[in-house]
This record gives sequence, structure tokens and C-alpha cells, in this order.
Amino acid sequence: MEKWHWLALVVLMALTVRWAVSLHSYSGAGKPPLFGDYEAQRHWQEVTVNLPVRQWYFNSSDNDLQYWGLDYPPLTAYHSLLCAYVAERINPAWVALHTSRGHESQAHKLFMRATVLVADVVVYIPAVVVYCCCLKEVSTKKKVANALCILLYPGLILIDHGHFQYNSVSLGFALWGVLGVSCDWDLLGSLAFCLALNYKQMELYHSLPFFCFLLGKCFQKGLKGKGLGLLVKLAGTVAASFTLCWLPFLSGREQTLQVLRRLFPVDRGLFEDKVANVWCSINTFVKIKDLLPRDTQILMSFCLTFLSSLPACVKLTLRPSPRGFRLTLVSCALSFFLFSFQVHEKSILLVALGRWDKDTGAQHAFSLGPAGLRQSRPSCDPRPLLCLLCSSPLPVCLVLNEVPFMSTWFSLVSTFSLLPLLRKDGLLLPALLTAAAFCTACAAFLPLREAASEEGLRLRAFAGSLRRRLRLPGAALLPRATWWLFLASVAAMVLLTLATATLHPPQRLPDLFSVLVCFVSCLNFLFFLVYFNIIIMWDSKSGRNRKKVN
Repeated sequence: MEKWHWLALVVLMALTVRWAVSLHSYSGAGKPPLFGDYEAQRHWQEVTVNLPVRQWYFNSSDNDLQYWGLDYPPLTAYHSLLCAYVAERINPAWVALHTSRGHESQAHKLFMRATVLVADVVVYIPAVVVYCCCLKEVSTKKKVANALCILLYPGLILIDHGHFQYNSVSLGFALWGVLGVSCDWDLLGSLAFCLALNYKQMELYHSLPFFCFLLGKCFQKGLKGKGLGLLVKLAGTVAASFTLCWLPFLSGREQTLQVLRRLFPVDRGLFEDKVANVWCSINTFVKIKDLLPRDTQILMSFCLTFLSSLPACVKLTLRPSPRGFRLTLVSCALSFFLFSFQVHEKSILLVALGRWDKDTGAQHAFSLGPAGLRQSRPSCDPRPLLCLLCSSPLPVCLVLNEVPFMSTWFSLVSTFSLLPLLRKDGLLLPALLTAAAFCTACAAFLPLREAASEEGLRLRAFAGSLRRRLRLPGAALLPRATWWLFLASVAAMVLLTLATATLHPPQRLPDLFSVLVCFVSCLNFLFFLVYFNIIIMWDSKSGRNRKKVN
């Protein structure tokens, strides 16, 4: 029972931190005409409860798509409808058609904060607790420690409870999916992941590892025997779950296509404003959007995303294992974020850049040219851009027990990449406090010092191969280099945080610090992509070595 007492305490602490952050601020408070993501979530409740399903994704006099039109899959709309039913019974003015726009009251803020907390309690937190309890060959203390560190991850808390989102729902479903397929409950795992994908389309970042892992299981069982039966059952589960979620939108071809157009607005371009990915970082110096036609951008993006994901996915298909599956989730999520065609805002802990024009309410983007950062046209979506790392913090948290040093470092970088958005939303102090709490928990309960060794970094097999081929001395060069890179990364993050909080950028470079945050974050993410691919490709060798030692 002692374990459950500690887990209950961890959950209580996580809920307390979330509620404290939610009381501090919310996105877009008192900033007309669009207010912010808080208003977006409220407006979706207004639309879904007042309009018939067939009108949810179509532009009309009652549903102006330029004012927070629905652009998430059906399960998000159903969740909004459920919240709207409750809101309407408490106070119909909160979701009244047209007249409720920009509604702000203390009672409504309390209600909206409660909906996010309930989503955490119902979907996400139970998944984290069950996952940590299912860790094999791990002591009770480490299970509790892992649960604490995952639940205190700052990025998710700040975005969902400070900026105002429901990312915990899709992440929770995805985590239930990971649990299912890892424990050989493949049909339940597939169903859970389909729910995640039908809640937020960014879960496509995790789709390749799920597909390859399950396909590899079918190959292992034999496609002429049990494997074929499993493949048919999986296909039926996926088809049935998607059909049920999309049933109201399958009444006509135009209805279905309109939903898809809203989910994948490719007209927004290769990336939207400033994102900590490769395309945005390169665009600081070379204007890819202007030099290459749209079709070429899409092809180039697809090829690089596919090639960077291919090695890990091929190995997972040929040698499926729960550990390889978790590592491939990290690698593929990073590949998709860094190289894919950014068709939506919520893709990774991103950076919100730009300033609001007091007269038009439009957000202006800036680009770096020969004369410095110059103002460009208003962005097509005036909402402050953020890209939650729904695609990578979850997988990285799942390997927190296996590579604690790198996972902790990655979590800090992903939170740092949110810096401009957090400062804009008045969440800088909560960000610093939650980051400090996360670092304290990791340092106190995880073996970070030991984890910086070759064995702790899972680089022993790779380092041995490197030394043999290059005839290098036997000194542990890789851990030492990794440690110095970590110190350089932390120093850069600290200096940029201090500069952003205390200094004013040059007048002709108003977004200098934000651009630097984006660039530094991108460099870190590229390093993590290389690192995780290395330990994936050398995983079988290091696994055999550990078995011999044991």
C-alpha cells in the first residue's frame, strides 16, 4: 500500500501545480478582437452546441471560420460539445450564439480551468500512473519518481493550464495506446491511438512507429498464420474507430473534404511564422518560401521527413520490441517536427513571434534580410503561434527511466523553446518555477550523474565501434563531449532567458531574441535526433552486452 500512498501524493502535487498555474493567466485575456486560445476553446463550444453537425466546419453567417473556426478532428468537436452542454446548464450566456464572443468572467474562467483539469484527471494522469506502475525491473521508488517527473513536465502544464489547451487528452489517449501495444493488447492499443489521432491530427507524428511496431508483430507471428489474423483484426479496429468518429461527416463528399481542408490547410505554407524547425531556421538566411514553388517545397519536405524517419522505422519493423518502439516514437516525432510541411500550429513546443497591431488585431511576422529583421505581411492565422511538443515530450518522457540525462535535457530545451510565448502571456514566472520544480525532481530522484556515462547514455556499443574503426584511445570521449554540449546548451538558454526578460532588443531587430530562441532550440533538436537514432541503431548490440553482464 505504501506505493499507492506515494502515487496519490504525486498526483495531488501534480494537480496542485496545474491549478496554481491556471490561476495565474490565460491566453488572450482582454485582447480583442480575437482574444486568444481561451476564446478559441469557448467559441468551439458555442458553435457545436448551437449549430447542427453538418455546419461545424463550414463558413456561414453563424460560423465565421476567420474567427476561430474549428480546425481539429471530430473528437475535439465532440469534446467541445460535451463541455458546452455543461456550460449551458450553468449559464447559457457563456455559449450564446454571437453574443458570447469574448466573454470574460470569473465564474467562466473557473469553469474552463476545471474542464482542463478534469481532462487531465480522466485521461492523462491515469495513463501516466499506469505506465509507470508497469515498468519492469524497476523499484517502487523509481516508479514513483518517474511518475512525478513526467507529471511535472513544465511544457504541458504551461500550455494546457496557462496558455489554455487540451493537449493532455490526445497525449493521454496516445499513452494508453503505447501501453496497449507494449503489453500485447494490440487491438485496445490501436483503438486508443485512433482516438488520439481523431482528437488532434498532430498525432500523425506518432503514426509511423505504431504502424511499424504492429506490422513487425504480424511478421513475427507469420503472415500465413496468426500474423494475418492479427493484421485483419487491426485493420478492422482502425476502420471501425475512424468510421464511428467521422460518421456525421461522411454524409457527402463535400462534407468530408471540407473537414479535411480544415485539418490540413496546406495553403499556409512550409511553416507558419517562426517555428523551431529546420525550414524556419534556414529561412532566416535563405527565403525558401520565395525561391521554391509550393509543390517543390512539399516534395522536399516529404523526402527529408521520410528519409530521416526511415532507418528507425525499418529496424522497428524487422525487430519489434517495446523499447525500440518507445525510442522510435521519439525519433519519428522529431523528424516530423523538424522536416515536415508545417500545416498546423500545434506540432512541437514552438515559439510565438510577432506583435499585435493595435488597430487591426493582426499579428505581424518578421524575417531576417540584408537590412535586418523586416516586417512582412500579417500571418494568415492571427492567433499567437505555439507548437506543443505533443509529438516529442510524451515519447521522451516514456524513456525517462532509460536515458534520464538526455530526457531531462530535452525537456528543458522544449520548455525553453516556448519562451517568447510564455513571456507574451505573462507566464514567465510560472515557467521558471515549474522548470525549477521539474529539475529538482529529476536531480533528486533520477541518477543523472551516473546517466552521463557511456552506459547511462546507452552509447557503449556505439563508442566501442567508433574507437575500433578510428583507432581512438579508450577514454570516454563521447560522455565528455555530451557533457560539454549540455553545459553550452544550458548556458545559451540561461543567457537568452535573461536577455528576453530584462533587455529590449534593438529597434531595427525587434524579434532578435525570439529568432535566437528558435534557432538555438532547432540546433538542440537536431542533436537529439542524431543521438536517438544512434542508440536505436545500436540498441540490439548494447542489449546483448547488458544481458551478458547480468
